Amino acid sequence: MLILRHDDVQQILAERELALIELVGEAYRLHDEGATTVPHSIFLRFPDQPRNRIIGLPAYVGGKSPAAGMKWIASWPGNISAGLARASASIVINDLDTGQPTALLEGSVISAKRTAASAALAARLLVREPGPGGVSLVGCGVINLEVLRFLLAALPTLTEVTLFDSDCARAAAFARQCADLSPRLHVTLAADAGRAVAAHDLVSIATTAAEPHLDLGPARPGTLVLHVSLRDLTPATILASQNVVDDADHVCRERTSLHLAEQQVGHRDFIDAPIGQLLRGTGGFRRDPGRTVVFSPFGLGALDIALAEFVRAAAVERGLGIRVDDFLPAPGGTPHPR
Repeated sequence: MLILRHDDVQQILAERELALIELVGEAYRLHDEGATTVPHSIFLRFPDQPRNRIIGLPAYVGGKSPAAGMKWIASWPGNISAGLARASASIVINDLDTGQPTALLEGSVISAKRTAASAALAARLLVREPGPGGVSLVGCGVINLEVLRFLLAALPTLTEVTLFDSDCARAAAFARQCADLSPRLHVTLAADAGRAVAAHDLVSIATTAAEPHLDLGPARPGTLVLHVSLRDLTPATILASQNVVDDADHVCRERTSLHLAEQQVGHRDFIDAPIGQLLRGTGGFRRDPGRTVVFSPFGLGALDIALAEFVRAAAVERGLGIRVDDFLPAPGGTPHPR
């Protein structure tokens, strides 16, 4: 068993934004081709802690570097006020010949970067020409910081960022982090979410909201919204928009905004295309310049496993991590040498 700690994973993935966007794109293509197995995520909830949850995402991804495993990710929003990360995660990779677990990875870095890479990929596919000059970020946490990092790599035209968070101190701290990311950024703090949405024609929403609270009435015609946290937009807003998803069966679950919209109208005809279809050039999706486009990625486990296998292979090559050779029983029941 190879154990890869947070710093090991961070070291391997640092400054690899464009490579990770390509890796995520390939995973989406494979998923659209039917070369993945992605069961529905498992949600573990707690009767006396309704905000907290742990999600299990098992997956297999084929292609040139096939891999299988599972991400186990906990979300505890209250951690933020205690100075801890909201999300913590681990990922296990299994050998495809024997089924035995071969690697255990700290998963929060992989989870954040695969989420940001998918958002940046959608932005690169769906933004109008010429590229956007600015982006609005609603929610000033770890995920939107990674989204911004990946957007700056994917869209070199970006020079402005407008921020909104319900916690003003968190927004101010985030603004300082933006300056560290890129000296070319001009950062503005918006007084409310509506003003942030109206500021640019590219918007990323990544909050801890459990229920819809935001409509896109203030948005400019043709705005692209990266609806990363999935539960912010009202069903009416979803129904009025063009909608691109990663997988309709996955995203129309667990009271996401799209799930609520489906319950309201009794169908999924408001979903225009999966992103894998756009990448493969099938399906004929066309942007309506007068309508908002919303990208809602549920977060497929295949992306986590693809990135985890990338990290595992790189760690083996670089000699990183901790090897635990007696994690599993010795063959034939023979005791491991000590």
